[in-house]
Amino acid sequence: MSVTADPLAKANAALSELIAATPSPKRRGTLLIVDDEEGPRMSLRVIFKDNFDLLMAEDGPTAIELAQKHDIDVAILDIRMAGMSGIEVLERLRFVRPEIEAIMITAFETTDTIRQALRLRACDYINKPFDIATIRAAVNAAMQRRMLESEIHTSAEKVHELLSELQSQKVEEQIAKTRGDIYASIIHDINGPLTVVSGFIQLLNKKLNRASRLELEDLEFIKERMVIIERQVGNCIEISRRYLGFLRQQAGDSAPTGVHQLMSDLEQLVRVHPSIQENEFRVTPPAGDIAVRINGTDVIQILLNLTVNAFQCSTQPHRVEVGAEILHAPLNLAEFKDGPADRILNVEGLTNAAPLVKFWVRDNGPGIPAEVLPKIFQPYFTTKGPRQGTGLGLNIVQRLIKEGNGALHCQTRPGEGTTFTTYLPGTDITKP
Repeated sequence: MSVTADPLAKANAALSELIAATPSPKRRGTLLIVDDEEGPRMSLRVIFKDNFDLLMAEDGPTAIELAQKHDIDVAILDIRMAGMSGIEVLERLRFVRPEIEAIMITAFETTDTIRQALRLRACDYINKPFDIATIRAAVNAAMQRRMLESEIHTSAEKVHELLSELQSQKVEEQIAKTRGDIYASIIHDINGPLTVVSGFIQLLNKKLNRASRLELEDLEFIKERMVIIERQVGNCIEISRRYLGFLRQQAGDSAPTGVHQLMSDLEQLVRVHPSIQENEFRVTPPAGDIAVRINGTDVIQILLNLTVNAFQCSTQPHRVEVGAEILHAPLNLAEFKDGPADRILNVEGLTNAAPLVKFWVRDNGPGIPAEVLPKIFQPYFTTKGPRQGTGLGLNIVQRLIKEGNGALHCQTRPGEGTTFTTYLPGTDITKP
């Protein structure tokens, strides 16, 4: 059985290949003949009956009815007919079948009828009596043009389908990329609190290793550091919850947080951050207190990322200041415009109602070059070395500000420094 099975299988395979390779026969075109005289109508039928599917009409209304029921490629129309003229029939056919090709025939040629036929995009104009070669050539040319247009239309539909599939694929890839960005952002954001935790644990270890016994002062030192460590571990948990909520498309908590507490938490984070190095750092809380109407951890992440970015703008020692101010009136948004030294973010999405909290992070570093400024919020864009930055810090700032219905204004001056000013919705500190 195995000896005969192989030749049979090969024969079936060869037959399948032959069938697949055989082009499908082209469809016969459909030709509509419209003439109120039976003689010319029958003559045309005899000429084309072997080449096309024919539809015959002795007047305009019949021709239009046939066009409503059938796909017609080419129509031969007598211009002078009782009732509706050929020009009127063609005009109506254009509404029913805009793609139809038309050939006009007449025994009474006038400039006006030629002009009207051209206006209605008739592809040919033939005088009666016509010879067979002329009418055949005209119909064949019209039919070829119609078939070509049909193939182009079909190809265009296939291209459109392929583009739709490609777009869907790009959307899926973008979703996957966004998730990857979020995972990278989680690592980036948690790194700050973990750096603080690690620094304080090292201090505690040194303190405990050096002491043979613990005095009251040592216990107070340890308690203070443990409170800070506990707070930063809580920050890590909040960050992970926020991003998990984003991945699950859930809204995060937005409990109001006092600005003074936020500034204090930020200062503790920054004082032990490795980026501070020999740089000068100053924090200026607002006069009075107010709550911010977005998640407090989001505010700290915004300010921390901007502060670290300010520290890393230069390898030379420089000054970085973080401050806050309470605004009791809406902003004049007409003053916010992009320019060579200014970059505006999310002004259109700002909840511009008093009170607002204005945070600023200012450095006296080298400033941002004009050609770099438009790119600073792009993901993974960085001017630092491969081990000095991920290019995600300012992109994270952008995301959190948009989610918090805030706005940001970046002002930079070459040789003088850069100021990032963030505007966030505020609320009374006593409100839940």
